Amino acid sequence: MQVGTREQPMINGRAYDWASIKVQLLGLTLVGITAVSYEDTQAKVDNYGAGTMASSRGYGKYEAKASITLEMKEVERIQASLQPGQRIQDIGPFNIVVAYVNESNRMVTHTIHNVEFTNNKRELKTGDTTVEVALELITSHITW
Repeated sequence: MQVGTREQPMINGRAYDWASIKVQLLGLTLVGITAVSYEDTQAKVDNYGAGTMASSRGYGKYEAKASITLEMKEVERIQASLQPGQRIQDIGPFNIVVAYVNESNRMVTHTIHNVEFTNNKRELKTGDTTVEVALELITSHITW
């Protein structure tokens, strides 16, 4: 079967959506999560020798990035598990598991490895009905 083709049309199928996502970190399943973002890149460069066409390809560093946005109650729940005086930036490396239910009702799981929080910030404005906290993360790699 070729990629992108279907043997039969989808009937009452389900797309990946926010309602099917579950995010776990530090032993907690997050309910008050409003956004998650993660990506990885691999540097690739064409190398040139004689002529006008590339003669080889070089591979550089791998880089992974991630961030999450949580309701303040979730950040406070994480903070409450720490010793007095500790910040969430003091938490050692941990994994974040992001799981989706696909159209076949099977779980698709991605793991963001060796994560640490790099910031803790509150930003509010008039009219806000909830306090969201955008947290930047440092990570070593992602298993897709």
